[in-house]
Amino acid sequence: MDKRKATAIALASATAFIWGLSFLSIKTAVAVIPPMTLGLARFIVGSIVLLLVYFMRGRKPRLAARDAPLMAGAGLMGVTLYFLGENNGVLLLSASEASIIVGTIPVITMLSERLILRTRLGGAQYTGAGLSAIGVTLIVVESLRVSPSPSGYLYMGLAALSWVAYSFMTKPLLTSYDSLDVTLWQSVFGAIGFVPFVLTEHVEWSGLSLVVIANVLYLGVFCSAIGYLFYVASLKTLGAGVSSVVINPIPVVSVAASFVVLGERLST
Repeated sequence: MDKRKATAIALASATAFIWGLSFLSIKTAVAVIPPMTLGLARFIVGSIVLLLVYFMRGRKPRLAARDAPLMAGAGLMGVTLYFLGENNGVLLLSASEASIIVGTIPVITMLSERLILRTRLGGAQYTGAGLSAIGVTLIVVESLRVSPSPSGYLYMGLAALSWVAYSFMTKPLLTSYDSLDVTLWQSVFGAIGFVPFVLTEHVEWSGLSLVVIANVLYLGVFCSAIGYLFYVASLKTLGAGVSSVVINPIPVVSVAASFVVLGERLST
């Protein structure tokens, strides 16, 4: 394995760990801060962190007018629409259940590559996709039997689909821009996309605590800035399909951490 690919896999693996823990922070913060307001807050923080990186490097963000529509579309898809689904999904489901639905992203990505890019799939890939679909179906059916929340799963399904679209839209941008440029502009456009939704939400500021603020900062600094930067860098080298597979341990990290920190339990 060449060094460039090994680095990309390491970055994607680090992203899986960072984002796996994000479900706990979202679960904690969204109990006080409405879903879209939380999304706006974390990406404002993330954008500020990325701008500081520019400042330390002594350079300025760049974006050609011809690429602005695709960059904005990818930001709205992978930030605004994704967190419309994820934040609302985590609000209605346990952090563990929500993260498991995100585990379908590699399967959806793989099937999308087959349909859109005509990528050839082997028997093992079809088998893996089938097993994943069966596993997620069993978890959803059992969870609905115990505590029905179909809208929570619909929100998480929206998140999974929008993330796949975001990955495909981002890939062509990486031929002209580096990871930092792509991450910053998508964060900015995504943050702008939250604004109309935020205007309809009401925040109980009295409910804010240091714990909630700390979780928002974790989401902004580590998940929105560093996590997206790492993922975009790995996407450039590995492509949408492989990157989505490498970050697939997200549910494992989230379920284990939710068990220890939040006391969440999954049935057999």
